Amino acid sequence: MFRLLGRRVLTLGTVIASMIAGSLLTAGTAAPAAVPDTIPLKITNNSGRGEQLYVYNLGTQLSTGRQGWADASGTFHPWPAGGNPPTPAPDASMTGPAAGQSTTIRVPKFSGRIYFSYGRKLVFKLTTGGLVQPAVQNPTDPNRDILFNWSEYTLNDSGLWLNSTQVDMFSAPYSVGVRRADGSTTSTGKLKPGGYNAVLNTLRGRSGGWADLIQTRSDGTVLRALSPLYGLETGALPASVMDDYINRVWQKYTGSTLTVTPFADQPGTKYYGRVSGGVMNFTNGAGTVVTGFQKPDASSVFGCHRMLDAPNDQVRGPISRTLCAGFNRSTLLTNPNQPDSGSGGFYQDSVTNHYARAIHAQTADGKAYAFAFDDVGNHESLVHDGNPSQASLVLDPFD
Repeated sequence: MFRLLGRRVLTLGTVIASMIAGSLLTAGTAAPAAVPDTIPLKITNNSGRGEQLYVYNLGTQLSTGRQGWADASGTFHPWPAGGNPPTPAPDASMTGPAAGQSTTIRVPKFSGRIYFSYGRKLVFKLTTGGLVQPAVQNPTDPNRDILFNWSEYTLNDSGLWLNSTQVDMFSAPYSVGVRRADGSTTSTGKLKPGGYNAVLNTLRGRSGGWADLIQTRSDGTVLRALSPLYGLETGALPASVMDDYINRVWQKYTGSTLTVTPFADQPGTKYYGRVSGGVMNFTNGAGTVVTGFQKPDASSVFGCHRMLDAPNDQVRGPISRTLCAGFNRSTLLTNPNQPDSGSGGFYQDSVTNHYARAIHAQTADGKAYAFAFDDVGNHESLVHDGNPSQASLVLDPFD
C-alpha cells in the first residue's frame, strides 16, 4: 500500500555523486560564498486550476541524517516514531498559492522532495523504518485519486541541485529554476505550449499497452501517466516489451565491441564490452575483465536496476549507467561508442522507451528526467548553482 521514502528521495544525492564521478562539475573555479542554512523558494501557480493547492517539503536533514519535514520558515521537524502497521504522519502541509499568485517558503539543507497536490491533502504515514510515500501504481493506495507531483532537491554546503522528475510518473506540469548571486537565472522542465496533452496523446496513440500507463479518476480527470517500470508492475505493459531490442543488442555485440567512455573529463578511460556465453563482459585497456552483465529484461532497463545495477563506484556503476541510458534511448545498435554526444539519434528504434521519448519531445529545452539515469550526457532537467540566492517552482498550465 505504501512505499518507503528512499528509492527516489535521494536522487539528487545520486545526481551529485554521478556529476562528481563524471566530472561534470566545473573544476578550478573560485570557491563560492558560504551557502546559508536556508534559501527562499518562490512557488508560482500558473496552473489555471481553481482547487486549493497544498505544498510539502519532506526529506533528510543533511547535518544529522534524520528524516523529517520543514515548515514555511525552513524550520526542521523530525518525524516521530512510526508503527507497524504504519501510523499517520503529522500534517506537514503548507497552503500553496491560488491560481495566478505566488508565495515564498524557505528550504533548509535537505535531500528531499517538494510535493504539491491539487484539491486534497496527500496521505503520509510512518512505519518503524521511517516515512512511507505514495505508491500510485497500487490501485488501493490512498493517494491514487489525488492529482499531485513533486520536485527533488539537495541543498548543501556546495549549493543547490533542483530537478523536475518524471522517473516515477508524468503528472501535474511544472518547471524549476535558480537565481544566482549575480541575479542571473536559469530554469528547466517547462513543457512546450500544448506539451502536456501532447505527451498523453502520444501514449494514447501507441499500441502495446503504452496508452494504459495513463491513470484517470472516476470523474474523468487525468491524474498521471505511470513510468514504464510501473507499467510493467501493473501489467499495463507486457514483460516482453523490450525483448526484441535487447536481443538484437546482445546479438550485435557477440560479434563486435561496445566501447564505453563513462567520464567526460577522462577520454582515456574506456571499457570494452563483448557478449560471450550470454554475458556482456567489459574489459579495461589492459584486457582485464572488470565487470559483466547478464542479458537484462525490460524491468532492468526501465528501472536501471537488477541486471543493470549501478553501485556508487568508479567502474561497474558508470558502465551500467551508460548501458541503461543506451537501452532506454535505443542507441546501442546505431552507436558502438557510448554515451552519445548528442540527442539526434535518441528513441529512433520502434522498440524504445516511448514514455521518455514523448516527454523529451515536449520539453522546451529537450531535457527531462524520464528514467533514472537520464543525466548521462547531460540530458536531465536539473538546475544547479553553488551560491543560490533563490530557487523557483512554477506550476504550469495543463494544456
